[in-house]
Amino acid sequence: MDLPTWLLFLPAAIAISVSPGAGAVAAMSSGANYGLRRGYWTIWGLEAALLFQLVIVAVGLGALLAASEVAFSIIKWCGAIYLAYLGIRLWRQKPVESVEEKPTVAAGSIMKLVVRGFLVNALNPKAAVFMLAVLPQFIDAKKPLVTQYTEIGSTMVIIDLVVMGGYAALGSRVLTMLRSAKNQLRINRLFGSVFLAAAALVAMARRAES
Repeated sequence: MDLPTWLLFLPAAIAISVSPGAGAVAAMSSGANYGLRRGYWTIWGLEAALLFQLVIVAVGLGALLAASEVAFSIIKWCGAIYLAYLGIRLWRQKPVESVEEKPTVAAGSIMKLVVRGFLVNALNPKAAVFMLAVLPQFIDAKKPLVTQYTEIGSTMVIIDLVVMGGYAALGSRVLTMLRSAKNQLRINRLFGSVFLAAAALVAMARRAES
């Protein structure tokens, strides 16, 4: 990818990351519950899923999601159900006795945070379809495709790490409000409600018509 093409792609990559969605909610929720540094484990999962979707688009499977109502619906409903599960879990989560307990993440829980982030992004068919619609505009079929997709993936991941880190930092500011059980319940139910709203939006998503 030459510099002029990359400079054209950069605003698109920023727009994809900044636009609020389930990934942003997951980053904020993780930051609120565990702090910025530990919240990044969820973000690494989000980025792994972003690269996974990029690979899907690169090998042409994204076209299947764009063309097949059945494939799109299966992934869509899996994503909606998972987001709803996260929302209900937050609604039912009990407060801890002290705010110091909140940021503690055991070694086993780290993988859970990574997997949670991965599933939130991976089970979003609209992201793959969106990339399928946008990325071909920046691909030169006469040049090595692997190199171009590597450059695109690197750019998207770096930008998304910064943006999702910002969302997690915003969520981590909430930690100062978690000194009472009442505030903890309010925050958990706030993010739980947002997850449920995100689930509803995913459930209502429609496959783009050709």
